[in-house]
This record gives sequence, structure tokens and C-alpha cells, in this order.
Amino acid sequence: MHWADRVAQDLARRGDNHTIAAGITPSGEFHIGHVREVLTGDMIVRACHDIDMDARLLFIIDSIDPLRKVYPFLHPDYEEYIGHPLYRIPPPDAEGRPDLEAEGNYASHFLNPFLDSLKELGVVPELSWNHEAYESGKFEDAARIFLNQRSEVAELISKISGRPIPEGWYPYTPIGHNGSMDGLTVTGWEDPYVLWIDAEGKEGRSHIGTAEGKLPWRLDWPAKWSIHGVTCEPFGKDHAASGGSYSTGRKLVPFLGYNPPYPLPYEWIQLKGMGAMSSSTNVFIGPSEALHLVPPEILRFLISSNKPKKHIEFDTGDLLLQLSGLYDMFCRQYVRMELEEGDSARTSKMKEDRRASIRFAQIVHGNMPKKVNKGFRIKHLSMLAQIFPENDEAVWKSMRKYSMVDGEPNETLVDRLHRLRNWIASEHFPEDARITIQTSVSDNAKENLQIWQDTNMDDNTRNYLSKLIETYQTCEWKYQTIQDAICDLAREHDLDLAEAFRLLYLIHLGKGYGPKLATLLPEIPREDAISALVDAVSFLDGA
Repeated sequence: MHWADRVAQDLARRGDNHTIAAGITPSGEFHIGHVREVLTGDMIVRACHDIDMDARLLFIIDSIDPLRKVYPFLHPDYEEYIGHPLYRIPPPDAEGRPDLEAEGNYASHFLNPFLDSLKELGVVPELSWNHEAYESGKFEDAARIFLNQRSEVAELISKISGRPIPEGWYPYTPIGHNGSMDGLTVTGWEDPYVLWIDAEGKEGRSHIGTAEGKLPWRLDWPAKWSIHGVTCEPFGKDHAASGGSYSTGRKLVPFLGYNPPYPLPYEWIQLKGMGAMSSSTNVFIGPSEALHLVPPEILRFLISSNKPKKHIEFDTGDLLLQLSGLYDMFCRQYVRMELEEGDSARTSKMKEDRRASIRFAQIVHGNMPKKVNKGFRIKHLSMLAQIFPENDEAVWKSMRKYSMVDGEPNETLVDRLHRLRNWIASEHFPEDARITIQTSVSDNAKENLQIWQDTNMDDNTRNYLSKLIETYQTCEWKYQTIQDAICDLAREHDLDLAEAFRLLYLIHLGKGYGPKLATLLPEIPREDAISALVDAVSFLDGA
């Protein structure tokens, strides 16, 4: 059973109406690690709907959280805004300076592009801006309860977290006269005001029913559960650690007369070779950047095909290529199994596994693939996209030849090619998958041919290539005849097939590997292939 279906069944035992929450502090650009949390929640909502339960996805934006430091992508001018709520400070301009003339604020500046990416991924959650919830008084009752029981709250947090709470601590963080939460000392509580003094000795007070301050994180989180009726929430593994914020939150939320939500901790998505993604350190891949390269269903598949507690090491090269291929394979298997008659136990189990892995990857819930071109492979499409860099019709013509496309390509395939061209043109495309057709022998090939010539003193290699030239000149320029010629002539000249192919890859591509050669060669002009072989023979003659 898929992990989202299992969570939905667990939730069903708690009731028929659920709010699945996700949240983020918009302190910088979002990365695909953030996508994991929201998509995890979205998939749980979909699983709930599949068993006729009411469920909604709520995305809580912690817009009242303060700017904690000047991040690497910000200009030093942001120093004056440290401690200020994110919704009250200006967004950065192209140089990272505060843009005082811009519409919107710092929080919306970073959130809006992320929401656009979520929409492309088929996710349109309900939004709750936390500063608006504070402004409207939704946090007032929770703040009052925690302040009135601050001794018990402090004792509980200290016991669970293992950290001592300082004498005179109050469970509230006010905003000072200068708009910052830094440098303030709370001196008292006179309902509905928290009294404080700033670093310059100036006194003030904050009304807990407005956005004149906020609860500390360990209290803010359980308050949100109670306010919004959250029944399930995915969250990063750091919150799930012993003594962490979920441990304290689940004990604090009963103060508010509410039960803790169903927890679903998830592992980080790490950037290959660089560790955990973080916008604050500029180590990340943004969702919009990833969606520029691959279709949204591939990113959804990344999350749906991995259990939440499984670590994902992400890169925009080989991993995405493998992931795309795996997604297409699962789709083909699903379509084939749907057409099969009978339903053996093995087939049924495979149906369940494969169906679940692609069901939550679809942009439109329930819109399962009806037909998949049986011969389609993403690596083959990437080969054609490179051979015909600006000619889509040549790509479709070739795919029709191999029955990978019937008639005109559908919108999904056209979109796939468009994004694949973006990917190939970027720095992210895996170098091993790049191909450059050679019409003459490259320096790398010459070095290998020289070694080959020195190792094999007979003329078998040269004669093999000469015969291959003759065959290339007269044979049908199609897959099977080329494949037969390469293999049959290699055997006639006592050459190992693997070595013969490596030799031809060096000549035709400049490296010792590549896509299936007999599939590639018919797509290039016959003269180009012959030219490379002739140059190789000439080099061997002069070596």
C-alpha cells in the first residue's frame, strides 16, 4: 500500500473531515526540499478523497516571523531590517538591495513564484498568512492561555527539550517601537497587554489580539493546530527529533483544548555532493528551475515514489534522467496491465504498486494515462533532440519510423521535448548523455586508435573499417542492416564485438560509449558517418 493511502486510512479512524497542513517561513527563495512538504500533504489529501473523506490542504505562511540575518543573497543594507517581521520589510531588487518603491513585501516576493510552481504541479492550497491571523485576533486566546500558565508552560518546555528556561521568561515575543523583535525584555503581563522595555530603556506594551508581537515557535505551532483545526501535518525530521518542537507541541496543544495532529516526519532532499538544500546558504535547486527542465509529473513522481522517511539525493543530471525513464516505464506497465485479461495475485500486486507510484504523480487527480507509446524512451528522445537541435518535425518523423508516435504527437510529448531541449542547453544535462556527431576523427579518438594500433599489430582493425565503409556506401540506411553489418563484419575479422562497438563509438561520437549505435546512425547523413570512418582509416594508415 502506498504511504499516502496508509496515512489516509489512519486518518479515517480519527474522523471523516481533515485539514492537512504545510508551512514555511518565506525568508528566501524556495527549493524542491520545500516542495516535498507541500506535495506530501497534497498526496495525503488526494488519498483521503479517494476513500470519500473530506480533506483540505492548508498552506500556512509564517509571514510574521522576523528576518534573522542578512543572507548571502541580500545586500548589507538589510542589516537595519534584522528582527523585523517579513511582511513589514521591502522586497529585494535585482542587486539584493531593499526596493522601497516595489509593491508587495519581502514575504510575498519569495512566496509568489513558489505558488506559481505549485500550481504547475497541480497544487492550489488554501493559504493562511500568519500575520493576518495575528492581526485578526485568532491567536489571542492561545496567547492568553499560555501567558496565564507561563510557569507550567516553561516547566514543560524545559523538561521535554532539556534546556533551562531563564527566570522571568514570558511566552510571547513583542515588536518594539522600531519595528524589530530584537533587543526587547518582557517585564509583565496585564491582560490583554504584554509589557516590555527595549535596549534603550524605552517602555512599551503589545496587545496580544493584534500583530504587535507573536508567540515563540514552540508555542506558535500548536496554537496554529488549534486555530486551523489541523489533523495531519508533514514536517522536517529536525522537528521530529527527541526534545524537538513536535515533542513540546503535542504536550502544549492540550492547554488549548485540542489534540495533536497525526505527525508525518520526512527526510531532507539533499543536493548531490553539496548536502542539505538551503536557500540561506545558496545551496539549492528551485522548483521553477527544475520545472524548466522536466515536466511537473516527474517532480511529483520524485516525491510519490519515495517514502517520506527516505532520504533523497537530488541532482538535475543523471537522477532526473533515470527518474524520467522510470516514470515512463511504470506508465507503460500500468497501461499494459490495465489491458490484460485476468487478475492473478501477482498481477494484482504489481498493479497496486505501479498504479500507486504514478497515481499521485498526475497533475490532475484521477487523470491516469490511457495510452503510452510502447517504444518511447527518454534517452532516445534526448538523442534525437541533440541530432535535430532545431527541428521538432524531424524528431517526430524518426519516432514514427520506430512506432514511438502514431500520427501527430500529443501535447504531453510536445511539452516533454520542449523541456528536454531546455535541459540539454543547460549546465544540468548529464555529460554522459551528451552526443556530438563526428565527421572526422577527434583527438580523443586518435589517442585511442594509436593505442589500438600499437596493441594489435595485424591489419584486422583497418580492414574491418574499410569493409564497413564499403557497406555504409551501399546498404539500406536503416537500423537492422547497419546493426548486421557492424556485427557480421566484426566476426569476419575476428574482432570482439564489445571492442568493435567501442572503436566505432570513438570514431562516430569521439568517446567510447553512447546511445545504441545502429539506432543513431540512420538519423545522421550517410556521408557524415562514412567521412568519419574514412578519416579513421587514413589515420591508421599514417600511424
